[in-house]
Amino acid sequence: MEQKYVMAAIDAALKAGKEILSIYEDPASDFEIERKADNSPLTIADRKAHEAIVAILDGTPFPVLSEEGKHLDYEVRRTWDTLWIVDPLDGTKEFIKRNGEFTVNIALVQNCVPVMGVIYVPVRKELYFAVEGVGAYKCSGIVSLEDDGVSLEQLIKESERMPLEDARDHFIVVASRSHLSPETEEYIADLKKKHGSVELISSGSSIKICLVAEGKADVYPRFAPTMEWDTAAGHAIARAAGMEVYQAGKNEPLRYNKEDLLNPWFIVEPKREH
Repeated sequence: MEQKYVMAAIDAALKAGKEILSIYEDPASDFEIERKADNSPLTIADRKAHEAIVAILDGTPFPVLSEEGKHLDYEVRRTWDTLWIVDPLDGTKEFIKRNGEFTVNIALVQNCVPVMGVIYVPVRKELYFAVEGVGAYKCSGIVSLEDDGVSLEQLIKESERMPLEDARDHFIVVASRSHLSPETEEYIADLKKKHGSVELISSGSSIKICLVAEGKADVYPRFAPTMEWDTAAGHAIARAAGMEVYQAGKNEPLRYNKEDLLNPWFIVEPKREH
């Protein structure tokens, strides 16, 4: 993995974060909320973040599959062995609610597997990034790569390697703030039988996958619809932290750049022994 692509993705995520915050923090701002075909919300921040990311990633040799961009036919996409999968603003509902739990997600996918991921949480100024074979990291208090000469090595030195040390004596499950399905509730009830004390943390967007990668939660079950751009970056981070995103009920991980961009249900947890 060439360092310049990792740094391009990080730069793109931070610049998108800046665009999002300029709208989020402006008291006079109208989010210009529209409804997409599936009735999910779209704001001016989604569009501006998309433009900021594409302006950078278009300078790489790899095509971009973004939630807010054109989705080319599978006949074209199937020829892409390497591509970017991007969600410029994951957690638009959280953005509209102004609870800060939204992210910028950028992943590099090779042969259906996410090998590099960047997730930025603009309100918290937290950057998660991971490269296959290098590791998964969390960098706090970052808003931009002001010094163009900053290297990946320097950034890693300023970051914490994940999973972080977390001494606790009970089991933690993280679940969606907006989508707690009956199947998820049943899964949590089973965990309670197994572990006794189970704490439930709610969170929005791809932060949920990051919480498992960090070691702050043990498992994240998602038995509700998601799209590839919701999970690709988090999946890369989870993999590099020794976790996996398994298809529910299978030993198989999620795959990317499929004909149907909808994910099956999944569970994020530590890598299983085969």
